[in-house]
Amino acid sequence: MERTLNKVELKGRVGADPKVTEISENATIIRFSVATHETFKGKDGQLREETTWHNVTAWSGKGMLEFSKIKKGVFVELAGRLRYFKYVTKDGQERFSCEIVASKMSVPEND
Repeated sequence: MERTLNKVELKGRVGADPKVTEISENATIIRFSVATHETFKGKDGQLREETTWHNVTAWSGKGMLEFSKIKKGVFVELAGRLRYFKYVTKDGQERFSCEIVASKMSVPEND
């Protein structure tokens, strides 16, 4: 059987204060968005910047940063995996989405 890999690494700024959900006494989930930026030259030769927003979900536990440090505007570094899922809206339309399930997160000291 071939070896497969589903790995993502991001460095970017938190877009809004996260949503924290306490599942049990020992388990907490945090959900937030991270913005990353790419700079490139357009066809006209002008520099352009493109922002991509990423949805992140993380569970408390080993390798996790204390969730109270994740706030709007904070620069974070994270590693995890991609997870795609399908859901149905209130009006019955099927939608697809992608999130990053983080397994490690940190806030660099020099930010």
